[in-house]
Amino acid sequence: MKDKKEFVNIIKNEIKKEIEKRGINSLSEVLEEAREKYIKEIKKFKIKDPEQSWKPFKGKLVEEIIFEYLIKEIEKNGLKVIKGEKLEKEESKLNECLSKVKRSLVVDYGKFGMHLPDADLVIFEPKECKVVAILSSKTTLRERVAQTGYWFLKLKSSKITENIKVFFITLDEDGDLIVKHPAKKGRAIAEIDTDGTFVITNKKIEESNKVKKFDKFLAEIKKLDLE
Repeated sequence: MKDKKEFVNIIKNEIKKEIEKRGINSLSEVLEEAREKYIKEIKKFKIKDPEQSWKPFKGKLVEEIIFEYLIKEIEKNGLKVIKGEKLEKEESKLNECLSKVKRSLVVDYGKFGMHLPDADLVIFEPKECKVVAILSSKTTLRERVAQTGYWFLKLKSSKITENIKVFFITLDEDGDLIVKHPAKKGRAIAEIDTDGTFVITNKKIEESNKVKKFDKFLAEIKKLDLE
């Protein structure tokens, strides 16, 4: 193998192929199985801390796999998806539709200006160029769920943005969502301050109207198309 970049691409493709075979709910298990190989091989490139190197690799790969899957499934339902960071561009650098998308999402902070919510993906209806949902995704709940809850409250506080759904997707590797009662703090936020939190896992969880396994997310997308 020539270099680190080549190795990273090879192991990424191996992980993606395994996910295709076993299904996206196996993502945590597949990553854990790949971890040992990654750490062993990455040492050959004189990485000082192979264990530490695994964490950002895993984080970026999880994001990539989830987003690729979601974009494909969402667009099957006639909706469009854009990464939230792309809407941060000046309007002059966006096409007409994306400019409308941005304007339908911004939150008014009065004298402190108009600002976009933090979102990994923005789902919009392409004919009217209007946002229908925003979505954030992280490996563990603690990394982002409180922030997602904040934007849920901000969007619901305005007549212009109150109908935009706020979703959170996680592997929940810390197990914060497994039990409904007594709820951990993360579960409480997911239940009250999101429109839906979806868990990518093969493990059993106590589901509710708001917290469900990831396969239920596609049903939510179909609802968006009808609203």
